[in-house]
Amino acid sequence: VKPCPGRAFLRTAVIRMGGRNMIVIDKEKCIGCGLCVADCPAEKLTVEAGKAVYTPECIQCGHCVAVCPRAAVSIPEYDMTDVEEYDRKTFTVDPAVFLRAVKFRRSIRNYKEESISREVLGRILEAGRYTATAKNRQACRFIVLQEELPAFRKYLWEQMPELAEAMKETAPHYSMMFKFMYRRQRKDPKDDPLFFNAPACIFIAADNLLDGGLAAANIENMAVAEGAGVLYSGYIQRITEGWKPLKDWIGIGDTPVACCMLIGYPAVTYKRTAPRKKADITWR
Repeated sequence: VKPCPGRAFLRTAVIRMGGRNMIVIDKEKCIGCGLCVADCPAEKLTVEAGKAVYTPECIQCGHCVAVCPRAAVSIPEYDMTDVEEYDRKTFTVDPAVFLRAVKFRRSIRNYKEESISREVLGRILEAGRYTATAKNRQACRFIVLQEELPAFRKYLWEQMPELAEAMKETAPHYSMMFKFMYRRQRKDPKDDPLFFNAPACIFIAADNLLDGGLAAANIENMAVAEGAGVLYSGYIQRITEGWKPLKDWIGIGDTPVACCMLIGYPAVTYKRTAPRKKADITWR
């Protein structure tokens, strides 16, 4: 632990590792309650002489920031202006309302000819940014195609015959399916069995596929809250992941494509929830 120079020496303990400030504990605010110690998943905090002390190295999960009753902890590497104070009145979500929202969600295959503003898309992607990730790596990348979606769509269909032929030996079912889709789309360009006239598409790239899937779920929930709708496109995800020219076009590189989501404002209104099978639950 290296103290900061000047007055900061009296007020804060600044933890440096690899040249970066990791955690700052304001000594004047810290009351030594130990809540951060008890909640630290990496067990890197202790209380000494009535003040919280950090031991390198942590995963910067932010639990110490979130649990501190005096707002004494900060992580300078992050934008601390993003941190919001807890307010039960605005935080609580009615369980019945939330479950109803889950039951009403639908995969959208018919969209309005209306783009989603950058502001709205930004709020939707915030739900992905704040989603939990393994070891707090926060390594998901979000690539949004809206203005360039027509160009990508055109390029994908141009690549389809070669892709389908290349998959003939390793994935014959998909090869046959993609050849059928290609013939159908070429017969009637307005009949697009992949993009469904969606105005935008979100790719999530992540080494940990579960991280990408969790982010996608929160993104969809936020999209619905904004009046939009989503279709998880396993076909586009598999096509893009399996064909390097498409990944290069998007700029994903070697990172796996965890998810592809078509997004836009639904052109269809559903009047009720859809039925489902009984849940397969084992109670032990």
